Amino acid sequence: MNAAYVFRVAFRLDPADAAVAPDRFETTMEIPASEPGTDGWLLFRDRLWRGEIGDEPAFRRLAERQLGLADAASVDVVAVDFRELRTDPAHREAFEDAIAADLARFNADSVDEVLRRYLGSSIHVRE
Repeated sequence: MNAAYVFRVAFRLDPADAAVAPDRFETTMEIPASEPGTDGWLLFRDRLWRGEIGDEPAFRRLAERQLGLADAASVDVVAVDFRELRTDPAHREAFEDAIAADLARFNADSVDEVLRRYLGSSIHVRE
């Protein structure tokens, strides 16, 4: 199975002893999606709402850690946008099965409701 959460990340350089232009850059960050049912697989539930990041300041700190910038005093993540859950058919099926097995956890009546609630329409299945 192969899947990743894809984010657009903007960061700013603010070096103490130099001037830079441009000082803001954007990149794409992919966080591998944990196998459904394993530790970390609920990233979508814990961090997303209707395809948007629920607590952007907290997620910017997570992005800084993921990108190895947490200790870089001159680099700040200034914006993060969720783009998609990029997945293959096997991961999508396992993902939906894991959700269906515990709908009460999501306070939902169907898998489709859970997917819309947390991911919006931002699921991209690749063969």
